[in-house]
Order: sequence, then structure tokens, then C-alpha cells
Amino acid sequence: MSVGLLVEVVGWLGAAALLLAYGLLSSGRLAAGTTYQLLNLAGAVALAVNGIVHRALPSVAVNVVWLVIGLAALRGLARRRHARHRAETHDEPAQPDK
Repeated sequence: MSVGLLVEVVGWLGAAALLLAYGLLSSGRLAAGTTYQLLNLAGAVALAVNGIVHRALPSVAVNVVWLVIGLAALRGLARRRHARHRAETHDEPAQPDK
């Protein structure tokens, strides 16, 4: 497979990941949790790579911001999960999910 074709496949897979995440969330089939965020991260990385190769800087910028937002969301999910686990094992109050 040529590099050009690989970049196109990566870009289309990224677009599919973002659309799948959004579609599943919007239809109520997926919560805005870890799976949703991982699909968003994968899509953003793939589209950013495609955008870099094609020198589509607006697309790269949007997808880098999308990636940072997804990483922040995953960090928040991990913190809440850790707080709940700590509360269950140490009888401390857990922070509710937002």
C-alpha cells in the first residue's frame, strides 16, 4: 500500500470514528464516557495526520483542539472513577458524575 493511500485510509477511518461516536451518542446508544472519548481521540488523531500530510492547517487545528478536549474529558472520567473507588474502599463521599 502506498503512503498516499495509507494517509487517505487513515483519514477516512478517522472521519468514520468521529461520526460513529457522534451518531451513537446522539441516538442514546452510547454514553459520553470512555468509549465515546476514545472514538473521538482516535478520529481526531487520524484526521490530524491526514490534515498534516495534505497541509490542511485549519483541519489540523480543529482536530488538535478536539484531541486536547478529549484528553481532558478522559482525565476527568478517570479522576471521578478513582474518587468513587476510593470512597467505596474508604467510606469517603464520591463526587457525582456530571
